[in-house]
Amino acid sequence: MLNGNVSFWYRQTGFPERRPPLDGDLTTDVCVVGAGFTGLWTAYYLKRAAPELDITVVEREFAGFGASGRNAGWLSSKIAGSAATYARRRGRDAVIALQREMVRTVDEVIAVAETEGIGADIVRSGYLTVAHGAAQLPRLRTVYEQAGHWGMPDLRWLSAPEVTMRLRLDGALAGYHNPHCARVHPAKLVRGLAEAVAARGVRILESTPVTAIAPGRVSTPFGTVRADRIVRATEGFTSALEGERRTWLPMNSSMIVTEPLPDRLWKRLGWEGQELLSDATHAYTYGQRTPDGRIAIGGRGVPYRFGSRTDRSGQTSADTVRALRSILTSLFPDTADTAIDHTWSGVLAVPRDWCASIDFDPATGLGSAGGYVGHGVAATNLAGRTLCDLLLGRSTELTALPWVGHRTRKWEPEPLRWLGVHGMYAAYRAADRIEAAGRTTTSPIALLADRISGR
Repeated sequence: MLNGNVSFWYRQTGFPERRPPLDGDLTTDVCVVGAGFTGLWTAYYLKRAAPELDITVVEREFAGFGASGRNAGWLSSKIAGSAATYARRRGRDAVIALQREMVRTVDEVIAVAETEGIGADIVRSGYLTVAHGAAQLPRLRTVYEQAGHWGMPDLRWLSAPEVTMRLRLDGALAGYHNPHCARVHPAKLVRGLAEAVAARGVRILESTPVTAIAPGRVSTPFGTVRADRIVRATEGFTSALEGERRTWLPMNSSMIVTEPLPDRLWKRLGWEGQELLSDATHAYTYGQRTPDGRIAIGGRGVPYRFGSRTDRSGQTSADTVRALRSILTSLFPDTADTAIDHTWSGVLAVPRDWCASIDFDPATGLGSAGGYVGHGVAATNLAGRTLCDLLLGRSTELTALPWVGHRTRKWEPEPLRWLGVHGMYAAYRAADRIEAAGRTTTSPIALLADRISGR
């Protein structure tokens, strides 16, 4: 089993050849810090809308090194945040507008991939969320009904036999299907996007760490980039920047992927529709059937490292691998003898109220986007298009969405931050153990975790 080395997805594609770093001071019209999906989509749409602009993207490692090249491949229409939290500030209609744009975003990403010739193994399969324990059923029904209430269209409730027709999941009692989601190969998508951005004339500087951002100035060890408009698109690595330690919490998420499963096993499991998969556990599990016939399963593992530290190589603890392996075999007992081929981890940005935000201040020229709480593959595209409008001074339907200008307080200082996050996930895991034993959890356990997380 290979551990870390960024992700399994890059094991398949190989690492890209690095572009040159910054070499001395530079002046540009727009500087984007971070060459993940947010930064690349912003540069893509901005260059397309205003070809005359000189745009520079600055990246510490290589384009797609972070969550953009490590995620579970969910191009999902889920809102990146709490619909109820957005609604308390802006109203239900604003949330419905955001949901409508997220549904359109899935189509937009697929269309751009086709236009730019990006082969990212895209299959518009939707996703299944399944209850495989009696205690999960009412929670799943609530999630299903709430999604419809906030404007998610075309959901379909599935009985146990209907779930089994799609996927033979052990103990499945019910589920629902959301068609507005596609499976993608993350590394292929982000590498293709970076190439499309560079082909349009955007300068991408790699191996260039940014130490501080201020109005008109981006500081690096190799020189200063000066620009009237600067976008911070650093997502899970934001805490490493000067003054941003408590802005967003870098939440760790881990994955395992099996060896390719034989055809006889796939015949028993089904999953011919290649839907993305999640369940109704508290701790949250997600997965996919890969294009080459593997199962990839993910979850939180060690959710947070003291002091907002991040592990760049993607190393995953043995305990996390065992926990994810246990989830895999509990869902698919027939995989008990299947080898795990690769495990890796990455960080995603979590705001204190678990709601993503987009911002641009014309007075300072500083903008930012992120905090997607694990739903960024599609949300980054909508954020990039929105930032494009904001940077160009446009007032559009996108700039009126409720995550634009959204404010949340900073995370607590240590050790409260570490205690809170680990307490939250300990409560989630305790609730899941109780439910797995056939008992219903008492609400205080889940309530405690939800209060800590701000949801």
